[in-house]
Order: sequence, then C-alpha cells, then structure tokens
Amino acid sequence: MSDAATSDVGGIAGERLRSFIERIERLEEEKKGLQDDIKDIYAEAKGVGFDTKIMRQVIRLRKMEKDDRQEQDALLELYKAALGMD
Repeated sequence: MSDAATSDVGGIAGERLRSFIERIERLEEEKKGLQDDIKDIYAEAKGVGFDTKIMRQVIRLRKMEKDDRQEQDALLELYKAALGMD
C-alpha cells in the first residue's frame, strides 16, 4: 500500500476510514443474502398456500409491544366504525 493510503489526508485517517467502509460493505452483502433467504421463505410459504401479505402483517405485529398493538387495534376499530364498516 502507498503511504497516502495509510497516512492522514486532510485530517482523515485513511486506514481507519477504509476499515469502516469495508466493514459496512461486508455487512451490506450479508444483509442482501439474508433478504434473499427471506424472499425464498415467503415464496415457499406462498407455494403451500399461505397468504404472504398476512404473514408480513403478523411479523410486523409481533415486533410491536402489546400495548402499542392494542392501541393500534382500538384505533382501527374506531376508524372502521366511523366509516360504517362494522
């Protein structure tokens, strides 16, 4: 490596910056692989008859705290009632 790559340039430590960039690039590649795996699982579930839109909703709901989920459910019911959807 050249001295320019290992020295500070404009107050920026080149090797430290390179390390951060390379770590982020590796994680982005891992993330892409995981996203592809998740896509494959949804395709498999759809292939055996599951509704993947509903599965995505269930996953989103499972990430929520119970109180937040209950509040969202109550608001949904309120909005449906206001629109005459009950």
